[in-house]
Amino acid sequence: MLQCVYGWTSSYRAVVKMVSAAAAHLFFCLISVNLIPTTPVEEERPFHAADGGVGVALGKSRKRVFPMPHTQEPDPVAEAYGYCNTPNRSEQAWEGHSPADYKLLSVQVMIRHGDRYPLYSIPKTKRPAIDCTLSSSRKPSHPLLNPFISHMGLGGRGHWDSPLSSVPRLPNHSSCEMGELTQTGVVQHLRNGQLLQQAYKCHNLLPSNWSPRQVWVETTGKSRTLQSGLAFFYGFLPDFDWTKLTVRHQWSTLFCGSACDCPARNRYLEEEQRRQYRLRVSDTELERTYVEMARTLGLLTRTLRAANPIDSLLCHLCHGIPFPCVPVGDSGASGCLTMAQFAVIRRQQLDDEVERRKVGLYRNYAILAMYPYLNRTANKMERVAKDNEAGRQPRLGGEEVFTLSSAHDVTMAPLLSALGLEEARFPRFAARVVFELWKSPPATQGQPKKKAGKGGKSKAKDGELFLRVLYNGEDVTFHTTFCRSHDRHTGQPLCPLKNFLSYVRRDMFRVFNATSYQEACFRRPV
Repeated sequence: MLQCVYGWTSSYRAVVKMVSAAAAHLFFCLISVNLIPTTPVEEERPFHAADGGVGVALGKSRKRVFPMPHTQEPDPVAEAYGYCNTPNRSEQAWEGHSPADYKLLSVQVMIRHGDRYPLYSIPKTKRPAIDCTLSSSRKPSHPLLNPFISHMGLGGRGHWDSPLSSVPRLPNHSSCEMGELTQTGVVQHLRNGQLLQQAYKCHNLLPSNWSPRQVWVETTGKSRTLQSGLAFFYGFLPDFDWTKLTVRHQWSTLFCGSACDCPARNRYLEEEQRRQYRLRVSDTELERTYVEMARTLGLLTRTLRAANPIDSLLCHLCHGIPFPCVPVGDSGASGCLTMAQFAVIRRQQLDDEVERRKVGLYRNYAILAMYPYLNRTANKMERVAKDNEAGRQPRLGGEEVFTLSSAHDVTMAPLLSALGLEEARFPRFAARVVFELWKSPPATQGQPKKKAGKGGKSKAKDGELFLRVLYNGEDVTFHTTFCRSHDRHTGQPLCPLKNFLSYVRRDMFRVFNATSYQEACFRRPV
């Protein structure tokens, strides 16, 4: 069972020593592959614009968010299996853990949608045969699956931003449509939501009579993100009251709202795509592999490249379906695509990731791409903190204590980079990033009281505010740019919120020699 606190009291230093070796082994690692969109506000195009990349190494019960140190080249196929994130084993999570007596004020979650059908098909091959209807008799399943299906039938009682009202709340095609969420994707997020429900239940984050103001749910207009968000929210809050829920639409995959206009961001993206293209065309093994695959299928090499075969091949891999074959035809082509060919494309993606980190263009893009989202996150935290000040009358209806943003890999990948988590693995299906806002006990509790002035009274100092950042259940707070140098062995074992606020409001623009988002976006290039 998950514990609510680490029990960090006077024994905190001892606990830190006990876990330091494991933490170092877990976090300080290398190699992941991120993906960028061909346009910052369009739909994701996995493994296409960048010949992208994925990767999460397989583990037993803990799926590491940073790759393990290695002395040899990583296995690209094993990395791809981790990306699938098949929900067939238990997973421990560190959400909801804090020093004793700290109060959890708010949680903001960004998820990537769950497992989906390919966005592209390989010409002259059969599409993967996958059923996208939901059935508890088909694996993988979940105890909440049938109740979830029933509850979605009551969705008409909810409130929907107009672009979302016509989007189906459940995947419903017996032969999956392109990009459709699969049953695996639904189960992944039912598990995610349930995991966080268990992690936070002892913190009373949401009261039983929660108000509509206290919950914020937003999604892009794609059915897979809407359905993933609903599955997560149902796992987190089973049988929730639809009449209290409003599902809001984000038109941009960057969740940038009204602050999407940023010419400099687009320039960095274009430069990064040119870098990726140069690396791909210089890879002779990759070119030979594409020629070989095209010959097998009886296609022109450029036609095969345009079909982005890695997207479809990943679906075959994740669902245990043999790679596609073609029978002998008039062109004389025949045979099957192979795991060795798949591995070459994956290997190139890993190479691209290494060079991408060295060059740094993507990080510049990511900072400008994700500032609007991070600024909204910071603003919400400040409002919640103010609402919880000692002696203050809480706002009627409360502030947003739980936010869920259902997004894409092209949202989460730049978010990780903007936070300084460059070594983090590329967002797998149903990945999650969690921001937790914590408040310490008042200073007079467990600390010496300051002497009051003559005739005065000792006044308790309000508790301090702290932030935790978690990625797929792992605490990565002290790997972020704004808290990497914080000494967690002091009396403040968590990251001060002020570090995050300073980073979002000022420090993240230093790389552009600017002091604001507007200046960084609209300064003319030299």
